[in-house]
Amino acid sequence: MPGSDFHDAWALPAGDPGLSALGQFLKAAGQTPRWVSACMALRNRAVSLFGLKNLGGLENLPRDKAEAHYRPGDRVGIFTLFENTPGEVLLGDRDKHLDVTLSVHLTPQPGGGAPLVTLTTVVRTHNLLGRAYMLPVTPMHRIIAPAVLRAVARP
Repeated sequence: MPGSDFHDAWALPAGDPGLSALGQFLKAAGQTPRWVSACMALRNRAVSLFGLKNLGGLENLPRDKAEAHYRPGDRVGIFTLFENTPGEVLLGDRDKHLDVTLSVHLTPQPGGGAPLVTLTTVVRTHNLLGRAYMLPVTPMHRIIAPAVLRAVARP
């Protein structure tokens, strides 16, 4: 990941192999563990002291919006939808202190098994505030990302 200041990837087999990449993300975000929601609420309170935006919660999805109605530029939980194909969705956020991009990618498995769902995160910081922000976020992300992704493995 040339130019990135942070990146990681986590993968699990899809519990519902019929879902698109965006569908997998919506499934995972909609089943965000309560402790992750509490961490996001704490993050939102803390960053408001530094003038950063309140992202809300990962699970804050419109319940009545069908997957097919999402378009690039739409908010999907705490992220903006950048690109969407059946096999990969790119989401993220651009701010004065950093850019974050998430990829949810489906990899077909030999023999027709459930596709592998890979969640990749790439962060590029822009300034000292971005680098300082990532100090507590990096270790928490490495706990939160796989915890949220576990939902895709459930049938």
